[in-house]
Amino acid sequence: MNNSLSSLSPTLAKILASVRWIPNYAWQRMVRRQRPPKPFHIVLAVADHFEPYIYPPNPRLFLSRSQQLMRVRDWCRKYPVVFRSFRDSCGIPFRHTYFYPAEHCDAEIIGILAEHCNRGWGEIEIHLHHGIDAPDTPENTREALVHFRDFLAANGCLSRLEGSGIPRYAFVHGNWALANSDNGRYCGVDSEMQILAETGCYADFTLPSAPARAQVGKINCLYECKDPLENRSPHRRGRDLHTSSNPSVLPIIIQGPLMIDFSRRKQRVLPTLENSALTAVNPPTIDRLHLWTRAGITVQGRPEWLFVKLHCHGMDPRDTQALLGNPIVAFLRDVAEAEKEGGFITHFVTAREMTNIVLAACDGKDGNPSLYRNWPFAR
Repeated sequence: MNNSLSSLSPTLAKILASVRWIPNYAWQRMVRRQRPPKPFHIVLAVADHFEPYIYPPNPRLFLSRSQQLMRVRDWCRKYPVVFRSFRDSCGIPFRHTYFYPAEHCDAEIIGILAEHCNRGWGEIEIHLHHGIDAPDTPENTREALVHFRDFLAANGCLSRLEGSGIPRYAFVHGNWALANSDNGRYCGVDSEMQILAETGCYADFTLPSAPARAQVGKINCLYECKDPLENRSPHRRGRDLHTSSNPSVLPIIIQGPLMIDFSRRKQRVLPTLENSALTAVNPPTIDRLHLWTRAGITVQGRPEWLFVKLHCHGMDPRDTQALLGNPIVAFLRDVAEAEKEGGFITHFVTAREMTNIVLAACDGKDGNPSLYRNWPFAR
């Protein structure tokens, strides 16, 4: 009898994938009841799976290049207008980290986006979809990552670590299947995490992926992989990051909140899944922010620094308005009002900056987390 999830119906596979993390969720809800001391710091980043070619009616089809250029130019024109007045406690504007798909590298589009980022509206990192029609190979994966890494670095988009000439980057796996975690679908490379490490990746921002089948049991954590990186899905287990020691393995795993929301119910009965995605159907709200902070994602020993990593698809026309329109504006206004009450302090960061602040906590740093935005990975 074949017990792999790939042999099951999609519905049953999703249910079983959820079972992986539900026990950990129940345990966390018991042990993470204590609130952080006030005022606590919310370090917030948005990982934008930035895919200008996306065509929702048929994922197998892509928009023309002229339409992609139009989308990106429109985004870069509107973004500063919407977010110019929304600043964090240090005067930094609300920004996205644009995880651009390596397999769709386009010099002109990335040039437009890079100029947008150089004006202070975000940073570009690496996204990769592969193994779609057939499992990919380690050789092809490495080549794709290195080629795109070097292209972005040549255009001033990536960071460096002092004393090392290799460009460094953050990563999001397309279709969630990091290190072949979806039983062969959308990847095929068991050793992908090792390849990421060898090509300069310092942190993975893929998770959470629920309700996708690639969701792992370890949730709401910042950690380093426990299993050897050449193994399939070594991120299924890990050592939580702690103020007493620096991680010995890169990339570290930076997860967004994965919660069950009992305040919103489907058909007035079933609670909804909170997977930190920003969409038109589920836009950001102050109530969701409270739920994200209750996930308690911290470096152990630094409970006053709460990390909230969200994700979105900024180029999906179904969601763009929620990300550039009234929903996000209302959310940021509510955050600013709530912050005035003195309960928390906000820090809008990029994926790189979030990683730096996480590593600073591991190194025993405290106080204002924004002091460590550029340490040790700098641009």
